Amino acid sequence: MIFGNIKNLKEYSFLGEQIKKCFAFAAEHDLACFEKGRYEIEGDNLFVNVTEYITAQAEERFWEAHKKYLDLHLMLCGQEQIDLSFIQNMQLKEYVDESDFVQLDGEKNCSVVLTPRDFLICYPNDGHRTAVAVDKPESIRKAIFKIKIRH
Repeated sequence: MIFGNIKNLKEYSFLGEQIKKCFAFAAEHDLACFEKGRYEIEGDNLFVNVTEYITAQAEERFWEAHKKYLDLHLMLCGQEQIDLSFIQNMQLKEYVDESDFVQLDGEKNCSVVLTPRDFLICYPNDGHRTAVAVDKPESIRKAIFKIKIRH
C-alpha cells in the first residue's frame, strides 16, 4: 500500500510508469466533472472508474482484494475511510476471475482517511474495505484507476 497526496508527487518518482500515467491523466482531466463510469486509457491494461456513493459503517461494508490489477484510489470530493489488512492475515473466499475480485473476511490492521487529492495504491496483498464513513455517512466522489499487472 502507498498512501499520499498528489501535491507531493515528487516524492514518488520511484513509482512505475503505469502509475505515473494515472497521475498524468488526472492532471490533464477534471475527473470531478466526469460522469460516473469507466474510461479507458489503455484498454483493459489501464482504465479509470469514476464513482460516487455514500459511505457507511464498517460492518455494512465488505473486504476485497485483486490479483490482476492494482487499485489507485484518488479522492475527488468528500472523505472516506479505507480499512486495510494483508490478505495473509485474512480468510480468502472464492476468486472471481472475470471481475478480478476476491472477497475476504477478517480484521483490519490499519485505516487511512482519504480527503480530496489524497490517493491510496492497493497491491494484490493489500486487502481493503472501502466506503467506510469517517464521522457520519456522506456522499463521496472518487476515481479508481485499475492498472493491470498480470494477465
